[in-house]
Amino acid sequence: MTRRLQVAIVVIVATLGVVTWWFLQPKQLPEGFAQANGRIEATEIDISPKIPARIREIHKDEGDLVAARETIVVMDTDALQARRREAEARAQRARSSIVTAESRVRQAEADKAAAAALTLQREAELDAARRHLARSQKLAPRGVLPEQTYDDDRARVRGAEAAVSAARAQEAAADAALATARSEVLGAQAELEAAGATIERIQADIDDSTLWSPRDGRVQYRPAEPGEVMEAGGRVLNLIDLTDVYMTFFLPTATAGRVALGAEVRLVLDAAPQWVIPARVTYVSDVAQFTPKTVETEEERLKLMFRIKANIDPAGLRKHMSMVKTGLPGMAYVQLDSQAEWPPELQVRLPPE
Repeated sequence: MTRRLQVAIVVIVATLGVVTWWFLQPKQLPEGFAQANGRIEATEIDISPKIPARIREIHKDEGDLVAARETIVVMDTDALQARRREAEARAQRARSSIVTAESRVRQAEADKAAAAALTLQREAELDAARRHLARSQKLAPRGVLPEQTYDDDRARVRGAEAAVSAARAQEAAADAALATARSEVLGAQAELEAAGATIERIQADIDDSTLWSPRDGRVQYRPAEPGEVMEAGGRVLNLIDLTDVYMTFFLPTATAGRVALGAEVRLVLDAAPQWVIPARVTYVSDVAQFTPKTVETEEERLKLMFRIKANIDPAGLRKHMSMVKTGLPGMAYVQLDSQAEWPPELQVRLPPE
């Protein structure tokens, strides 16, 4: 091998080494941007029964995608159905009680009317007896009427007065019976309303025994199986909300103070560095993390780290829902200056739909 060839090989190897080293070096961000590492996270949702019950069916397994409002768990409702039938029987009994009480009201109203008519009759008889006695009082002293007739007229008045008192007492009793019958109607109606409310409550529990997903998501954990008895609030499934996916990262004080809510962010995941995912800042913590208990110097204050949260656009998430995975580490690049232009390597690049 000639000397010139050796020199050429050394130059080529050195050049390749320099180029490789240059490509492996982290790119320097232009002014107006900041970077930090973080992990992809998503809102977690526990699917739990509202009341204690036995699991009848679970329609999804770990890793399965679920759509919003899709039924994923069915709880046993045999006991609830029995309680509902019992409440419906009470409601039917209350309806019968209302019919019976209303018939008693009509009977009491008729009795009151008859008692009032009898009172009027007795009062008329008393008035006639008093008029007859008044005439006897004028004629008896003159000897026109026998003394016995006068005595009979006075006795007739006292009898008529007693008859009026009895009629009035009977009318008062009829009035009391009418009030009692009306209160029975109100009581039966209240019992019917209570039974109806019980039926509605039990039906709500029956409806809530069919558990559905509140969001589009993926099953992350399935800690329970059909046949198990769950307490109220016990976790049957754990979902991640695929419409609320974000990366959490931390920036130092000087940088965090320049981050605006709504600022553009680019996410690059370690597992897929070829894609650049757009996001926006939705949260900047107002409390520093990793804070020393006593902060006195400016140098120490600059060491404080603030938590930043960047959410991925939900519309983009729906297009690539099957590819969303939480826990993946990556880098977040934040635009601190809205006028700064993104470098070519951080232009948005997404997987094909």
